[in-house]
Amino acid sequence: MGSVRILTVVALVVGASLLSPVGSQAQGSRATFRVCADPNNLPYSNERLEGFENKIVELIAREFGATPTFTWWPDRRGFIRNTLRANQCDVVMGIPNGYDQVRWTQPYYRSTYVFVYARDRGFQVRSWDDPALRSARIGVVAATPPGDAMIKKGLMGNVVSYRLTIDYTTEHPGQIVEDVAAGKTDVAVVWGPVAGYFAKKQSVPLEVVPVPAIPGLEVPFTYEISMGVRKGDRERQAQLDAVLNRKEAEIRKILEAYGVPLVPGALVRKPDEVKPGVVSERYQ
Repeated sequence: MGSVRILTVVALVVGASLLSPVGSQAQGSRATFRVCADPNNLPYSNERLEGFENKIVELIAREFGATPTFTWWPDRRGFIRNTLRANQCDVVMGIPNGYDQVRWTQPYYRSTYVFVYARDRGFQVRSWDDPALRSARIGVVAATPPGDAMIKKGLMGNVVSYRLTIDYTTEHPGQIVEDVAAGKTDVAVVWGPVAGYFAKKQSVPLEVVPVPAIPGLEVPFTYEISMGVRKGDRERQAQLDAVLNRKEAEIRKILEAYGVPLVPGALVRKPDEVKPGVVSERYQ
């Protein structure tokens, strides 16, 4: 705990210089906490600052005595290249613990893929081997870990596929959950933050149940989520780690308010020598 306290003091003392934009800062002006985020990607972020990542950024910025500033860029392939690497910001949110395109922080939450189904339609799915799945219409986002589960369990014939990269003018991430509520599908297997947030907004009561692991399946269903900084930015990572550790309880309250299913356990940063190839679950 002594080292955490030391890092906390360092963060408060030097945060103004490290968390400001590149370039000179007028004496007495307020530091800025520069973050790149998607302008239209609830429950994570949007331009109206309504996402849980917006709220967590605001919390962290207050700890540094800084003003949060957002640079908007669609969260899809090329996001890191066009934002963090292009020096449009200093921090990005929603990075898997161990993602090798950035220097990752201590995780600020751990979530999982979940089953989503209506409470009053005879489904109580807790297992990939539940007989009800054999006759169910199952919503799955293409190229995500549940797709591997569908193949292994022989359920591909039941899958109703949803696109991973969507056109926000006609689609949105919550569609897969809304279709369960509307009876267009019987069950969906969805990344927890998306499922929990949109399930709360439906008029039909929905169950959100963590999926179990499948022995022998290489892809995991549970992910720890960190913040990301540039690879050489060790000092900023240390500052953020100290704040994330100190504000863990408040961050949890924000996540719970958005319905994010949280998997218990210690939130520990993976070592730098972690094997490359960890991919953001938003892209999987």
